Amino acid sequence: MNQQAGLQSSYQRSPLRADEQTRAELNFVPYVAQTLAAHGRFRVSADSPGMIGLFQRVARRVGDSLGRPVVSVANGREITITFAREDDAQLTGSR
Repeated sequence: MNQQAGLQSSYQRSPLRADEQTRAELNFVPYVAQTLAAHGRFRVSADSPGMIGLFQRVARRVGDSLGRPVVSVANGREITITFAREDDAQLTGSR
């Protein structure tokens, strides 16, 4: 089926159940931590409030596991997780 420019797809994602969210969060943490440690940034599509919330929770867990503050920024299409700069950590009291 061809889609004309500007038309929304009729595809609707169903939100993750609570157990699926928990599993996703736990499974993403090591992957995000490894990517963040190796490249300093992790970026993924996150175009729904549920996915944004999921990756914000992942970012918190990654920061805890690495012992470093991280920042997550979402723009409605994707979320980027990076290490916080020193001055960012001081502003949030994460030191």
